[in-house]
Amino acid sequence: MVHVLLHDDQLTTGTPAVRVGGPRFGLIVSKAVGPAVVRHRVARRLRHICASLAAELPDGADIVLRALPGAADAPSIELERQVRGGLRKLGSLAAHTDARASTDGDSRAAAGADS
Repeated sequence: MVHVLLHDDQLTTGTPAVRVGGPRFGLIVSKAVGPAVVRHRVARRLRHICASLAAELPDGADIVLRALPGAADAPSIELERQVRGGLRKLGSLAAHTDARASTDGDSRAAAGADS
C-alpha cells in the first residue's frame, strides 16, 4: 500500500518549511508479514528501493509504504515494480522511469504494494 502527501509549505504559509533534503519515506511492516527477522529483511529491501527512487520524486513528498504479508516471499525486483506502479498511479512518478520492471502497474500482486 502506498500513500503520498506532497507539501508546498511556502505557498500556503508564506514562510519556508523547516525541511532539508529530498522526499521522506515511512515504512510500515507489521507482524502479519512474519517474525522479526523476516520483517527486518523486508524493511531493508524497501529502504533500498526507496533510496533508488529518491532522485525521481518531488523534494516535498512524504511517502508511506505498508508491506503486506506477501512481501516476505516476493523477490526484490517485484517489490520495486509494485512500489513504482503505486507511485505512478498516484502521479508521483513518471511512467517512463520504470526501466527494469514491467509496465503492468498491478499493485495488488504477491509483494503487497496496494495502491
